[in-house]
Parts: sequence; structure tokens; C-alpha cells
Amino acid sequence: MMAEATAVFQERVTQPDDPIAALVRSMIEELGEDPGREGLRRTPERVADSLRFLLSGYGLDVEKVVNGAIFAESYEEMVVVKDIEVYSLCEHHLLPFYGKAHVAYLPHGRVVGLSKIPRIVDVFARRLQVQERLTTQIAGAVQGVVHPHGVAVVIEAVHLCMMMRGIQKQNSAAVTSALTGSFQTDDKCRSEFLSLIGRD
Repeated sequence: MMAEATAVFQERVTQPDDPIAALVRSMIEELGEDPGREGLRRTPERVADSLRFLLSGYGLDVEKVVNGAIFAESYEEMVVVKDIEVYSLCEHHLLPFYGKAHVAYLPHGRVVGLSKIPRIVDVFARRLQVQERLTTQIAGAVQGVVHPHGVAVVIEAVHLCMMMRGIQKQNSAAVTSALTGSFQTDDKCRSEFLSLIGRD
């Protein structure tokens, strides 16, 4: 499915008179630069290509990304996929935020292919986002696909909108969490998850 998304992305790159590129060209002019000078001549097209890739999550669907990789399994201990790289764009300033996601679930007769969890993360990270919503969307998607006893998601990220502008704090990071089912109701379960991701 990701290969299909990349193919679609590559098709869009080759189209002439790209509307996003035209908008970027106008923006460069409004900011006082010359989009016709050598260093900026291809910038509008490059920015358009970049945005289509960075926001390709809008063209992805969780069910299609998982692609049936759900398997009957009696295993009911915690499954954790940690340190998943996350890159997204803040919807307030269109500046990047990036970090790591840790995703866990307690199976209830079914498991999902491990590679599908980072793919689910990308479905939502590659959209205009706030970290809080991204965290809950990932948890909700895993819950909806696997139907486990519970899901836990923690995201740790730094935001360039805080580092490059505004408050300009270079060493701050945001941590958000979303818990469902047993992770909400069982302190032992929650503590085990936090211990496994090194946040106990």
C-alpha cells in the first residue's frame, strides 16, 4: 500500500502547471524574493513535491494499510513497538515536529503484523497535526483494527514552532499519551508499559 502511495506521489511530481507550486511561487514573491533567480527557480516544484509526500497520509486508509495482516493467536501478553520515528507538520505554523512513538496493545485472541503498527503511525503523522490528536488517532486506529483488551500510545516530540520562533526554547519536548481499556483501568498494566518504554 505504501508503494502504491509512492507511485501516486511520483505521478503528481511530473504534472505541469502544478497549483501548489504556483502558490509557493507567489509566496516567495510576497516575501520579497525573486523566484526566477537560479537558487529559487525550482523551489516551488520542490516544495510542492515535499508537501505531497509529507501530507500523503490523507490518501491512506488504515484498513488498506493493514491489508488483512490480522492473525488469530492465543498470546495475551503485552505487545510493544517502541521508538517508532515520527515526523509530522504542526497545523498552526506548518513547521515540523518530530520524535518517537511507543505503541502497545494487549491482544484478545488476535495480533497484528508488527510492521503494520509503524505504518498506522505514518497514516496519521503524514497530515497536518497537533501532537495530542495524533496520539489519540493512533490509539483509536489500533483499537479499531485489533480489538485488543487495551491500547497505549506515548509520543515524545520536539516542535520547531517552539524552537525557531515564539518562545524559542531549544531543549523542551512534549510528551502525550492515550490509553484505552486495560491500560486505563489496570495500574499494573500501565506501569509495565511505562517500564518497557523507559518512562517508569
